[in-house]
Amino acid sequence: MNALALPTRKDEDWRYSDVEAVASIWPTPAPTRIDVAAGEAARHHLLQDAADGAAAVHDYVITIADGARCDFHVLNIGGKLGRVTFHVTIGSHAHFELNGAILGGGDQTLEIITSVTHAKPDSTSGQTIRSILGGRATGSYLGSINVARDAQRTDAFQSVKAMLLDRTATANAKPELEIFADDVKCAHGATVGELDKAALFYMASRGMDPATAKTLLLRSFVAGVFDDVADDAVRQALEAAAIAKLEALV
Repeated sequence: MNALALPTRKDEDWRYSDVEAVASIWPTPAPTRIDVAAGEAARHHLLQDAADGAAAVHDYVITIADGARCDFHVLNIGGKLGRVTFHVTIGSHAHFELNGAILGGGDQTLEIITSVTHAKPDSTSGQTIRSILGGRATGSYLGSINVARDAQRTDAFQSVKAMLLDRTATANAKPELEIFADDVKCAHGATVGELDKAALFYMASRGMDPATAKTLLLRSFVAGVFDDVADDAVRQALEAAAIAKLEALV
């Protein structure tokens, strides 16, 4: 695809996107490059909280050298369109960890798109994504793990779970594996569900009001996504933004 050509829903990575919204900011800025040197460790985060009606696209190209590690936490909650993409290449004895949450309502379209390539032997990666969607929101995770022919002993996983608060909300989950090596451990799983009515009934029977009960169940659903953020101030900011969004959705 021409770099200046506006994407369409015929493009796999844009199948569920709001291409009308992205047209207002096209072409998007060049991707942010993150290069983690051999033996180094890097931690990054993104709070995507664009204004109502705005379109925000954040693209990352990450290269993790031999023996290095990169951890990335993302909270995607803002804008009419909020899109975050990762193109990651992992060296030998290196690791990539992505923990993310998508929280959307109204007519929002929120997306996390990943392509993680294990280019050398003995590398690992993990992707954990949790989505909560209400109203007519659309939340999408399209992610691939790509294991090169020489990347033996790769160990990688994708864990994707989405919760719908309204029948009008939509969750798209498409984890993919493309494996050319034969000595690997790769796993992926995706589920879409609703709030546990039995749990809500139990909490109501104990005197808890419905809004509080829903908020507690939703908080437990995304619990753990930001637990391993090393910087306390960053973790608290991400958790506070997530809680505020959840309360707005309820």
